[in-house]
Formats: sequence, C-alpha cells, structure tokens
Amino acid sequence: MMEKVRIWLNGLGIFALDRALPAAILLAVGVVCIRVILKVMTAALKKSKLEQTAHGLIRAVCKAVLGLLLGLMVAAKLGVDVTGIVALASVLSLAVSLAVQDALSNVIGGFTLLNTKPFVAGDFVEIAGQSGTVREVGLAYTKLNTGDNKLVSIPNSAVVAAQIVNYSANGTRRVDITVSASYDAPIEQVLEALKEAAQVPTKLEEKESFAAVKHYGDSAIEYVLQVWSTADDYWTTLFTVNKRIKDVFDEKGISMTYPHLNVHLDQ
Repeated sequence: MMEKVRIWLNGLGIFALDRALPAAILLAVGVVCIRVILKVMTAALKKSKLEQTAHGLIRAVCKAVLGLLLGLMVAAKLGVDVTGIVALASVLSLAVSLAVQDALSNVIGGFTLLNTKPFVAGDFVEIAGQSGTVREVGLAYTKLNTGDNKLVSIPNSAVVAAQIVNYSANGTRRVDITVSASYDAPIEQVLEALKEAAQVPTKLEEKESFAAVKHYGDSAIEYVLQVWSTADDYWTTLFTVNKRIKDVFDEKGISMTYPHLNVHLDQ
C-alpha cells in the first residue's frame, strides 16, 4: 500500500517525497534565518542615525524580499519551474511601479532625507519659499508648522529637489535691521545709539554688535545694525531691538525721517 502511495506521489512531481522533505527542511531553516536576520537588522537600526519612522518600512521591505526569495527557493526545490514566476513577478512589479511612481518617488525622497539629514524635527527651515518648523519627516511627506499655526505637508520628492535653508542647524543667527536717520544727526551719534539699542537680554555676549552706514538716500542716511542671538531667540531679539531703536533715538533726539519732497514756487 505504501509503495503505491509513494508511486502515486512520485507521479505528482512537485509533491514527491524525495523533494517534499528537503523543501520542508529548507522552508523551516529559511523561516528561522529570516527571523534572525530581521532581529539583527532591528538592533542595527536602533543604533543607526535613521529616524524612527524609517525602521518599520525597512523591516517590512526586507521581510517581503526575503520571503519572496525563500518562496522561490522552496518552489525550485519542489521541482517547480520558477522562470515563469520570476518573469510574471517582474511584469507585475513594473506595472505596480508605474502605477505608484509618484508614491515611490516620495518614499525614496523620504529615505534620502532621513539619510542625509538636511534638517530634523524641530528645525526652522525654508523649503521652496515655504517656511516653518519641521514637525515630522515622514516617508511620503515632510510636515511644517508655519508661524501662523498652519500645517503644511510637502511631498518628499519635491523637498529633495528644492533648495533647503535651515535656520536652526548652526545654533545661532544674525539679526539684520535697516534704519533711516536724518542727515542732521551726526553719524557717530547714530552708530552709538544703534549699538546701545542692541543691548538686549537675548543678544549673544560673545559676539559684538555691528553698526554701519549702508546708503545715502535722498531724504535720509540708511544704517544697518547686526545683532547675534541663538536660533530660538531670533524673533524675540528682532522685535525687542526694533522697539529699543525708536526709544533710544527719541532719548538722544535723533530723527527717523521719511521720504519728503520740497516744492519751491517761483514768483
């Protein structure tokens, strides 16, 4: 009876006992190997500098690829011609990739951003003219919180292709303020007044403020004041110094002129 069963199984080809047993062993060993590889990969990802959001996708992709390879190996061990399967899988992969081309571009862009790190969550950046604080670097979109509390989602493919300005990366920023003062006010007095106005609590003491004449206009002299602060204190420093300039100018009798036109009538 057993011999008849064996002959019958051998006649089935792919379910022959002499093929099924090695295939089963290969499957078991392959499953164990995949688990070990994924475990090692998870530990390596935790030690890497990649964002946490990338870990899940990397594991899922690797698990799918390893599972597909193991399936093809087991099928080949059973005597199945995998050439057709591989060709079919290639055609399906091409069709799927064309259908989700934009999504794949965003995912690839996400990996690029997570690897190159032009910015991280919490940085204040400007991307293609849109500025805000980075809320999340996702695999498909980069999300920014704007100053007026709007959430902007930019496709990662567009982020990678755009010019990125990171205002937080260096830790400090320079505040540039342009001010006009009357020609009647002595230049040195105006420069001293500007430096006095720059003395605010958020100013970096290790970097000296700078004031200079920038331009001689039709109605006034244009000055520039440069003050250094931390990136986080940039706006506070800008607003505070701007207010102090007017107060100091008023104390010293310096007039902040505005464009005017003198009309002379000949009689």
